[in-house]
Amino acid sequence: MADAMKSLTESFRNVGVSRAYGDPIRLGGKEIVPVALVSFGFGGGTEGGDPEGAGSGGGGGGFVFPLGVYTHNDGGRLTFHPNPLSLTACLVPLVGAVGLALRGALRARR
Repeated sequence: MADAMKSLTESFRNVGVSRAYGDPIRLGGKEIVPVALVSFGFGGGTEGGDPEGAGSGGGGGGFVFPLGVYTHNDGGRLTFHPNPLSLTACLVPLVGAVGLALRGALRARR
């Protein structure tokens, strides 16, 4: 089990900022830097607390959600351009939650 943990540690040493911000790309005469939300997790254990490791296991997973890109505008300022599909995917649950909260508040007021 210790070897597995050491292997995982080595594999994911560089996970973090380097995964959330991609390498700069030259596109249409401008340099862009892609930005993503990166999340991952791992777990493991033994079945019934068996110290010998019989029935042990583990697993992991993760996802990458593209948020947008950073570019320099004509004035030289760094600007963020969101991914419209990601923005929509984030706003739909938010708008739904606000709608449910307003419905609840209006029902409570009656």
